[in-house]
This record gives sequence, structure tokens and C-alpha cells, in this order.
Amino acid sequence: MELCSDCANQCNQCAAACLQEDDVKMMARCIALDMDCAAACAFAAAAMARGSEHAAAICALCAEICQACGEECQQHDMDHCQQCAAICLACADECRSMAAAA
Repeated sequence: MELCSDCANQCNQCAAACLQEDDVKMMARCIALDMDCAAACAFAAAAMARGSEHAAAICALCAEICQACGEECQQHDMDHCQQCAAICLACADECRSMAAAA
């Protein structure tokens, strides 16, 4: 749950930083995935916290979105994108493990 919450925060920070870049249009996919990932991570953390019967499915979806966001962020050299990529890929791995264990 903590990693999902941290990932959501980092994605929100990355999206905000991307909006400050000179070529915002070039960052459009990154921003969109940051927003999707932040929402998915918040949803997954909440589902796990309340012991939702759908937690495994939510974690599997979160893993997919985190993976996509991490791969997109890896393509950009900015520090905020590289930091976001690292936590997204770590969260994707953790969410896959959570989904498989449930």
C-alpha cells in the first residue's frame, strides 16, 4: 500500500513538472499516463487498505498502468521523469506480486 501511495504522489509531481516543460505537447502522453497511474495507485492502495474482494484485479490493472507509465517516463531525460519511471516500475512489480498472491 505504501509503495502505491508513494507512486501516486510521484506521478502527480511528474505530471506537474511536465506541464512546466518548454514543449508540453511532447509530454502529453507522459502527463496522461502520470494521471492514470496516480489514480490507479490511489485506487489500489484504498482497495488493499479495506481488504476489497477485488484487490487482486485492481492490483493487476494497477501493475499494467504503472508499467506503461514507467516505460513512457524512461524515454524522457528529465530527473522528475526518471524518478517517476523508477518508482512506477517498482510499483508494477509489487502490484503483480500482490495480484498473484491473492
